[in-house]
Amino acid sequence: MESNPRERTRRWALRIARAVLSAVALFALLWSGGLAWFAETSREGSDRPDLVTEAIVVPTGGSGRLEEGLRLLESGLAQKLFVTGVGEGVERAELRESHDPVLWACCVELGYEAEDTEANAREAAAWMESHAFTSLRLVTSGYHMLRAMMEFRSAMPSATLVAHPVFPKHVKVEHWWRYRGTAALIASEFTKYLWALARRTLGFGLHGRTRLATRCARRSARSPSTPGG
Repeated sequence: MESNPRERTRRWALRIARAVLSAVALFALLWSGGLAWFAETSREGSDRPDLVTEAIVVPTGGSGRLEEGLRLLESGLAQKLFVTGVGEGVERAELRESHDPVLWACCVELGYEAEDTEANAREAAAWMESHAFTSLRLVTSGYHMLRAMMEFRSAMPSATLVAHPVFPKHVKVEHWWRYRGTAALIASEFTKYLWALARRTLGFGLHGRTRLATRCARRSARSPSTPGG
């Protein structure tokens, strides 16, 4: 005996619901596994701490980055330090407080165009090109390093890049799942990494990246190679 239309509709609705729930469960499982891998990767230090590069690049946005970049510069591991993503209106004098003014005057330059990691990479690439540099040490937070390296490699595929993560004290990477703030930060950064990976794989936003690179190149061409204090 054939089932009535209402019964057939109910069965199809149940099948769809099961398929959706299975897909959600599979996604959650894969995302959780990926998150664990990402958190473990975020704890890794620099694999080439003593390698000399032509430049050090520090994206703004996390504690300890600028201080570590300056320490590396003072140690002779690079010729120049570039701080990318500095907020408009922030002057060199504000950032160089408590730091060696002579070092700032000769070897530190600031970039104001970038507002996110992708733009940091494009701004840094234009700055590197203006100096004919081909190697850099990237100083950023450990939880940010994977996404930052992906963006920088895309912007400078022929450059030598050295990852140099810093580990802010408030980010408890050792047992990150026990701390709500750290867990939320790492989960958020992992999600951003996945989105950046998908965007780069599928080619989203290429036009915007080209416009930014053009602006950065024009600004670098107008600016002196060593800005004054």
